[in-house]
Order: sequence, then structure tokens, then C-alpha cells
Amino acid sequence: MRIISRIMIAVSALALLVLLFVPIWRIDLMAPQYPEGLYLQIYADRFAGDTEKINGLNHYIGMAHIKNEMFPEFKFLPKLIVVLSVLGLVAAAWGRRILLFLGLVTLSLFGAWALYDMYKWGYDYGHNLDPKAAIKVEGMAYQPPLIGHKQLLNFDAWSTPDVGGWILFGVMGLLAGVYFLELRDLSRKLAMNRDRT
Repeated sequence: MRIISRIMIAVSALALLVLLFVPIWRIDLMAPQYPEGLYLQIYADRFAGDTEKINGLNHYIGMAHIKNEMFPEFKFLPKLIVVLSVLGLVAAAWGRRILLFLGLVTLSLFGAWALYDMYKWGYDYGHNLDPKAAIKVEGMAYQPPLIGHKQLLNFDAWSTPDVGGWILFGVMGLLAGVYFLELRDLSRKLAMNRDRT
């Protein structure tokens, strides 16, 4: 691979380490009684934001108490991010296109798994309600949206990438661009070799 491609891969690999320190995803809630809004941020290893206020509200409709222990992924997700970053640095140092391709596939699978895992958690969180809850609405589930907006009773809920999520999508886009340019460069070289023979 070209030097510039290897540098871009190394930068992408190091950028993944930022996910250890910034929120990756966030859920925002707006309602008339909370004009300033409530928010929940999801880091690689913990929840942050207005968790206690959200827990207080959710108690009345029978939703589980939000706590770090409910997400076992928090124990291994930081280590997985470090492994992905190290593999990216190895790919940059070795400079083989196949490693770039494998890294792109691995990162894409990681992103797809993370979205599926969050959907599965949200489904369980919004559907498995305490039957003894003070407020019951027949047929109502409170699953937060995976991406985008959803109306939950009198709350508007938005689920969007936070800083870390945008970095992850940016890294995937950058690696896809580098891979495309490397393939184009390879096809040009092969065409020039054919013309010479």
C-alpha cells in the first residue's frame, strides 16, 4: 500500500482509542414537564447523564432501573476497542491490502453487532415491564428508538450517535475510502503491466 494509505489507517486506528473516553451514543427525552430535556449517554464502559431522573420516571411505568451492571458488554467493550485499534496499527505497519480489507470487514461487523445489541437491550428494557407498576397503558411498550425519533407517551425520544459514534462511522468511512483508492491504484498498475506486455 502507499505510504499515505498506511498513515490514514494508523490515524483511524488511533482514533478508535478516543471511544474509550467519549460517549458513543445518546438518548434524549423531551416532555412539557421537562422543557430542558433529559439525556442518557452510553460510553464504552458506563451510562452517564440524567440516569437517576430517568429511573425515577421509569419506576412508575415498571421499567427496569438503569445501571451499569445491566450491560455486561461494559466489561469487555473497552478491551475490544483496544484490540481493534492494535489490529489497525498492525495493518498500517505491515501495509498489505488484505489486512485493510479484513479490518474493514471486522469493524463493520463490530458496528452491526453494537447496533443489534443496543436494539436487543432496548427491546427488553421497553417490553419487560413490572406488572405491579403504578401506571399501566394497555398494549403500550416503551422501547426507545434505535436511531431517530419515537413518541413514548408524552415524551419525545431521540436516539443518535454521540461523539464516539460519529468517530466510529468516520473511521469506517475513511477506511472504505482508502480501500477503494488502493483497489483503483492496483487496477491501474495491473493495466499498465498488461500494456507493457
